[in-house]
Amino acid sequence: MTELHESAGTGPGDAHFAVFTDRADAAAAARSFTRPGSRTLAHASGRPWLVGHWHDDEVVTAGAGGASLAVVGCCPIDADELRRRAARLRDLAQLDALVRSLPGSFHLIGALDGQIRVQGTASGLRLVFHAEIDGVRVAATRADTLATVLGLDPDVEELAVRLLWPAPYPLFETSMWRAVTAVPPQAAVVVAADGRTARHTQWWTPPEPVQPLTEAAPLIRRALQEAVDARTRQGGVVSCDLSGGLDSTSVCFLADRSPARVLASTWPGRDPADTDLHWAQRAMGHLPDVEHLVWDADASPLVYEDLLDIDDLLDEPTIGVMDRSRVLHHLPGLAARGSRLHLTGIGGDHVAWCSEAYYHRLLRTRPLFALRQLRGFRALWQWPLGGTLRALADSRPYGNWLADAAGDLRGPMSPSVATGLGWGMAPRLFDWVTPEAERMARRALLDAAATTSPLHPDRGLHTDLEQIRSCTRVIRQWDRMAARAGLPMASPFLDDRVIEACLAVRPSERVTPWRYKPVLSAAMRGIVPEECLRRSNKATASMDASNGLREHRADLLALWEDSRLAELGLVDGAELRRLARRPASPGLSDAILYSTIAAEVWLRGLARGRTHVPQP
Repeated sequence: MTELHESAGTGPGDAHFAVFTDRADAAAAARSFTRPGSRTLAHASGRPWLVGHWHDDEVVTAGAGGASLAVVGCCPIDADELRRRAARLRDLAQLDALVRSLPGSFHLIGALDGQIRVQGTASGLRLVFHAEIDGVRVAATRADTLATVLGLDPDVEELAVRLLWPAPYPLFETSMWRAVTAVPPQAAVVVAADGRTARHTQWWTPPEPVQPLTEAAPLIRRALQEAVDARTRQGGVVSCDLSGGLDSTSVCFLADRSPARVLASTWPGRDPADTDLHWAQRAMGHLPDVEHLVWDADASPLVYEDLLDIDDLLDEPTIGVMDRSRVLHHLPGLAARGSRLHLTGIGGDHVAWCSEAYYHRLLRTRPLFALRQLRGFRALWQWPLGGTLRALADSRPYGNWLADAAGDLRGPMSPSVATGLGWGMAPRLFDWVTPEAERMARRALLDAAATTSPLHPDRGLHTDLEQIRSCTRVIRQWDRMAARAGLPMASPFLDDRVIEACLAVRPSERVTPWRYKPVLSAAMRGIVPEECLRRSNKATASMDASNGLREHRADLLALWEDSRLAELGLVDGAELRRLARRPASPGLSDAILYSTIAAEVWLRGLARGRTHVPQP
């Protein structure tokens, strides 16, 4: 029997599984997914329905009248309520309304009349993939689960695409194996009763951003409170990041209102200008029941630490490996103090603020207001007048923008004003990427340009959605790493209901040069003290990144000595080794190596795991 990798454990926070139709041939295929320690939920017939790993606290199931439902993840629905919903189910399309009514972050699986439906979250934090296995269609929450059973190697063209900095929508949402299909976050996959035919059905659309902040603030407060309550209602001990910033401070105060006992965790930055500890201590003055743990700043791992030793089983490259050691370092200490779950403020930047690109439309619909605001943004971000005017005059459709980017992959990085007011950061490739990799990435961009619509016609909302989904691709992997480290993480800002409540706010009130995160300040007034709401900046940890680049150059050099990417002809190993010897080279501080390091580390982990089997 193949040895199991230790990251395939059954602890809470890392539920993963495959889903099968109620057929004899599907039951035969399910045997390929059954490993020591895996669990099975059965159809009424006794055939396998879900096969994988989960903790009892993460699963609620119910069946009635020939329908079966399973909720896997964090959701406060109980079995009785789920059974009532199952009893009323006449069509799997009714699950659209069910899933949009529930707080938390979870997968929803339905079975009715021989069909199955599987969906994750609109945020992209919980994904779904599917592939044909032995003639039947199988869905799973991890792409590598399916790829391993099929015996596939990663697609070289997909690797070339992931070398783009950054890979734009929709290129970062495909699976790394051509035979494994990724389901878009806003869609569910429905497998027909024949067990072979699959289709995607859209269950989520973003709200139109038209709600005044005065009306939206109580709705955002309720959504965020319900998101935190979904994690804390069981009591016990939970820990929270407390950087002193608005995001983590809000989560900490909401958790303090729950039955759980709260540990607040603060990492002061190495930079003398970092004020996180000061703001965290001010918050603690209003949290007498919360225990405050302040970690030694100099003990915090630097960016790029332990890259050579990462052996997490991941189903795609992630730039999250750069900060893996920093993210996980304090979790064992919090677990030792009794924490059963660690809450973060991650995602607040993505939902409580928004893209300035909304002003491209606002300039055309509310010109006088937009011009006043744009003057403020120019001062805030130091945008030159000429660049601002060019960005505002640029009305290219998304497909044209992608096609133009494909023709300029080696050009200089786009100025910040073009990124801020446009469709996003134009992708680039750098000197160490080979012409063959460039050809493959360009072809993928041109294919996408010919077939892809933006996530929303308004470039502001498109950019917001893309940034949320880019963020969750990283957090999804961090959550898996944290569960393996022994303390699951959760990020309430990235729950779908919280995202919806924030996206509904008028962009003119959500992003402004005159106030910092006005949405969150309005929503948390009365819960977070006024003095804590007055913070108008955040730490950047830039010193940790630059120091990490210098101190870990030997590891970076070793990474390229026998590069898997170089073996595949995608990068020039000699050029990367030259850069590793010169960590002060221009541009490296701008993270341009991240996508390449992510792909290299992932390939190494994949090779290391050849003797191990990722569990469904």
